[in-house]
Amino acid sequence: MLNFRIVARAISQVLILEGFLFLLTAGISLLTDERQTAAVFLYSALITLVTGILVFTPLRNTEKTFGTREGYIISLFTFLMFSLFGTLPFLLGHITGSFADALFESISGFTTTNATIFRDIESLPKGILFWRCLTQWIGGFVTISLSLYVLPISRSLNIQLPTNEFSGQTADKILPKTMDIAKRLATVYISLTLIETVLLMLGRMSLFDAFCHSMSTLSTGGFSTRNNGIAAFTSPWIRTVITLFMFLAATNISLFYFAAKRNYRKIFQNDELKIYTVIVLTISVVVSVILFFHQKSGPGGAVSDGFFHVISILTTTGYYTTDYSHWGSFPVLIIIILMFIGGMTGSASGGIKITRLIIVIKNSRSVIRRLVHPSAYLPVRVEHRIIPENIVINLLVFTAIYLIMACLGTLVISMMDYDILTSLSTSISMLGNIGPGVGTFGPFSSFTEVSNTGKLLLSGLMLTGRMELLAVMVFFTRSFYKK
Repeated sequence: MLNFRIVARAISQVLILEGFLFLLTAGISLLTDERQTAAVFLYSALITLVTGILVFTPLRNTEKTFGTREGYIISLFTFLMFSLFGTLPFLLGHITGSFADALFESISGFTTTNATIFRDIESLPKGILFWRCLTQWIGGFVTISLSLYVLPISRSLNIQLPTNEFSGQTADKILPKTMDIAKRLATVYISLTLIETVLLMLGRMSLFDAFCHSMSTLSTGGFSTRNNGIAAFTSPWIRTVITLFMFLAATNISLFYFAAKRNYRKIFQNDELKIYTVIVLTISVVVSVILFFHQKSGPGGAVSDGFFHVISILTTTGYYTTDYSHWGSFPVLIIIILMFIGGMTGSASGGIKITRLIIVIKNSRSVIRRLVHPSAYLPVRVEHRIIPENIVINLLVFTAIYLIMACLGTLVISMMDYDILTSLSTSISMLGNIGPGVGTFGPFSSFTEVSNTGKLLLSGLMLTGRMELLAVMVFFTRSFYKK
């Protein structure tokens, strides 16, 4: 039987946290001398805090442990409540023209998708600009912590972490207590954000811009404070720093823990990191060569654009410095394929994830070998560990459903009278939490022209992708609600 008291208690804590985030943003608005914007965030904080406290107070003594089903509900409603109440500044400040616009922008932020309804971002108050990037930073941390914190609680820390984003390790081998996981995650996440902020400031980026872009980089979100995104910053240093931190942001966050413990062997033995690095280097070099010979780019520009955009799309950050839609058919095809892949597990990036693809490919190889040797025992191994068959099946189902959802999304978007390339790339981009696609909704574009119904459908794709598909689909099964 579902324990709705536990769920309500957890969601009330989410609202209380968001209320304090509104207060933080109100403070930023006051520092930038935007009193009207500060008032908007204060009202938003009041509404959110009162709601959260009213729900939490009668439930404060409710037990804290919960089961798998409660974990799924808490995960989904964490993003839903964050996003719904995250619309308040846009609505109270009359920043957006409709609720659909506000919800689209809010969901895009918390799901770390670089999709926006704003055409003139630079005209927005700095408080709103800060809030947009903060939603992505929080969304990125929530994405990681839900997969490493909520599920281990429900399974007593005795599960295989490929299913909850730690590449085959068991939670009790990484950290002794669940709270330690959250604390160490936060330490790594905050430290990387501050380091990138300092490095960007060394490239003569303002403190405000540097901190905002650091938040949206580490979360693989991609929101910017400028209309032209990273293209507004011509400094090679700034682009190099952002490229490096996009790469790091899509790396399994547990590796930073191992690095802090000086356990470098764990890092160098990580198969997913090796494959991730090889993909980045190989595809970046290929795209750079194509740009050099066929787009008449100089060697420096070709390498810069090639590496920047390959890493941006693969990590699902969605930053851009140029419109890659005009690079030609082959580079565009590469971009679309990268949208499917995504970064490493244990990161805030979207997409299918590299570990899943490794297991799917290895399982396919085992299936082919069994055709020749029907009686052979050919388990799927990752880093010398045998992956249980039920996990392999789950990953195969996930991959199949992911591809089906991308196709269905393409059909729905094409029904809005968009061309097939725009429909396909937008569907994959929304599902993978990237943002810009190819064609009508490519780089430097906004989604303001999409109908309200269309925005709600795209919001659903973003949310479904962020929740990793199966965690959403489980709500549509009758067995989920039975004892």
